[in-house]
Amino acid sequence: MLIASSTLIPLSAHELGLQLYSVRHQMEKDVDATFAEINKWGLTLVEGGGALYGHSIDNYRNFLLKNNLEMASVDASYEELRDNPIAVVYKARFFGSRFATFYWIPHDGSKPFDFETAKNAVTMMNKAGLLLKQHGITLQYHPHGYEFYAYEDGTLLDYMIQNTHQAQFQMDVFWMKQGGMDPTALLQKYPGRFTSLHLKDRLKGTANTKNGSGDNESNVVLGEGDVGIAKVVAEAKKQGIRYFFLEDESSRVMEQIPKSIDFLHTLDGVIK
Repeated sequence: MLIASSTLIPLSAHELGLQLYSVRHQMEKDVDATFAEINKWGLTLVEGGGALYGHSIDNYRNFLLKNNLEMASVDASYEELRDNPIAVVYKARFFGSRFATFYWIPHDGSKPFDFETAKNAVTMMNKAGLLLKQHGITLQYHPHGYEFYAYEDGTLLDYMIQNTHQAQFQMDVFWMKQGGMDPTALLQKYPGRFTSLHLKDRLKGTANTKNGSGDNESNVVLGEGDVGIAKVVAEAKKQGIRYFFLEDESSRVMEQIPKSIDFLHTLDGVIK
């Protein structure tokens, strides 16, 4: 039975949005004012909802509506998807979101990510993803680069993509690069499996890691780093990926995001 709620955001409604984690420090001070600033940047699409910053969920949604912002994807955790996935359905339907996205698979960070953990995650994604799909929501997993340890003839991420049938993936191009991979090549290897992108560039000369960690201050204006933003976005557009979320975790986010938007506008027909 479909849970009644707000109308889902049409798939083709928008292309460019913002992951709200980018402005977490600003939202700690004033959610409404931060949403107003996002609106001034010309964005109407956001991703988040994992933190309400002391507000009721109704007031939080009212701030979104007041500032003409739509929540295309709600944040979820591995644990709630595993233990109470229907709660994720209710949250996504409340915000009118088409996607629910989780960003981390719990594991011992002092050891390499292993096959058993990846296998358990695939099982969870297929089970929770099926439930979400039955209610009009697409589950996405957002890899962080620790999935690039070798497995058989590829990596653990290859195993996950090839064995997950009820959920999709969100590519954060920064974390693909940080983990030592070419994000454009990965898109080309798995057309149709990445349903949205996080656009984030990396300071040239930054060392790669395989543990899902990195320096937030290595986030730079799109087009100034070593990720190859223009190339990867062009490939994503070629594949028909419609959702691109800006993310900037640096202390310079309020200055850098408008510059990143300006860069995207210079690309030939790439981003609205």
